[in-house]
Amino acid sequence: VQLQASGGGLVQAGGSLRLSCAASGDILPWAWYRQAPGKQRELVASAINTRRPIYADSVKGRFTISRDNAKNTIYLQMNSLKPEDTAIYFCYGTLGVSDYWGQGTQVTVSS
Repeated sequence: VQLQASGGGLVQAGGSLRLSCAASGDILPWAWYRQAPGKQRELVASAINTRRPIYADSVKGRFTISRDNAKNTIYLQMNSLKPEDTAIYFCYGTLGVSDYWGQGTQVTVSS
């Protein structure tokens, strides 16, 4: 397994979840995407520059991306979750010109 994501689940609106994505070898994990049913995959957060993370407008102020270089792992702390955050969340990483995707973890937010 090259990118192993975990931490998804079912939570009520207003709740929190923390996603983790551990990368193997020299793969650099640095972003989270999500895909809701019937919608295109979208960028949620990027930590390619950990000093200046980028967030989708829809999650600004609620989600925080972080990276632990020692563990080669990225995290996505999701607070104040809304039903519209329901999606499969994928972590993304690169090694040179190759890109890698995690297997996806389901996040379901009930109203």
